[in-house]
Amino acid sequence: MQLTQLKKEYEAWQAKKLALDMSRGKPGADQTALSDDLLEAKWVTPSKAENGMDCRNYGVPDGIPEAKRLFAELMGVPEDQVIVCGNASLSLMYDYLVQCMFQGATAELKPWAAQGAIKFLCPVPGYDRHFAILESLGIEMINVPMLADGPDMALVAEYVKDPLVKGLICVPKYSNPEGKTFSEAVVRAFAALRPAAPDFRVIWDNAYCVHDLYDTTDPLLNILDAAREAGTEDYFVTVTSFSKVSFPGAGVAAIAASPANTKAIKARMGIQTIGHDKLNQLRHVRYFRGMEGIKQHMQKHAAILRPKFEEVLGILERDLKGLADWTVPRGGYFISLDLPAGCAKRTHQLLKEAGVVLTPAGATFPYGKDPEDRNLRIAPTFPPTAELRQAAELLTLCARIAILENAANDSKTI
Repeated sequence: MQLTQLKKEYEAWQAKKLALDMSRGKPGADQTALSDDLLEAKWVTPSKAENGMDCRNYGVPDGIPEAKRLFAELMGVPEDQVIVCGNASLSLMYDYLVQCMFQGATAELKPWAAQGAIKFLCPVPGYDRHFAILESLGIEMINVPMLADGPDMALVAEYVKDPLVKGLICVPKYSNPEGKTFSEAVVRAFAALRPAAPDFRVIWDNAYCVHDLYDTTDPLLNILDAAREAGTEDYFVTVTSFSKVSFPGAGVAAIAASPANTKAIKARMGIQTIGHDKLNQLRHVRYFRGMEGIKQHMQKHAAILRPKFEEVLGILERDLKGLADWTVPRGGYFISLDLPAGCAKRTHQLLKEAGVVLTPAGATFPYGKDPEDRNLRIAPTFPPTAELRQAAELLTLCARIAILENAANDSKTI
């Protein structure tokens, strides 16, 4: 009887012919508007960097000095270990992995592509674009479960005994999609790794390092500091960007690593480009005027996003309590929803047929295969609040239908 009633409610939603998008972690228009002042010419006039470099011309592939200084403070590394680039940290990760594949992590070691069927460890649920990069390069992906405070490091320590395991890729703060932050113990466990492969690399995608929803931030131990203490600094490459600080398509990205890795990346980048968009670097530095300016700007983002997250979490609590599990993040861009096994794809299908676009079920696992068909990634940031409320209510309705259908099918097979 309950399932029949829920399906009637669902048909009423279908009749509305909705077109709602909760698929990707994009800032909403009200968020991008926060940075509109960046477009004023005054931020790039005069167009010379502090060292006299004309930012309109070629040169300085590793970034203007004031941009390097700002990212050094943001990432907690010395300026000479920072390379400031274009707009996308995803491009930096892709480029670095391609370099390792075809040129080697160092000049002394064979390229990964010449070493056989190499593997990467992937904390799950995780970021679908990370998995897409690895899959495109033909790298075998191995699932590593995410625990309450980060990846299962005991399992990681076992896997890295295999010399063909060449690395791991992760989001250590407000992880995608769960919004978890790695504990100090997990970060120190990363630093303490002794992999069999000398060219092992962890890509530390710190995309949400300043993306707090509340006044207090989740603390994250600096991986390069911890690794330096442990003598493993060369195993780690970190990236971040202003993609969700200013404009997603026109921010600034940076990569930081050990002195040896930085030197290797600079040498290869000098062949790839004569210089990134230095005017954009100059614009951002002058606009934010340091870390305090970034923090104040991010508080404006939080004021927009916090009610959206709380709206969705409230609907989940009202409709799915006792039926499903979900994360309650304190930052980042996502909520992770775990339904009973076998229900995620059906929920996604029902949503799609009712006009709601959600990240595909399975996308948070390598090869798009969630072994239990449980996880869905919710992105509350992009839709206006009224549309978000509709999408969340329809999501919980579809989830309840899928759960009841699944239970009915199970009872038939007993």
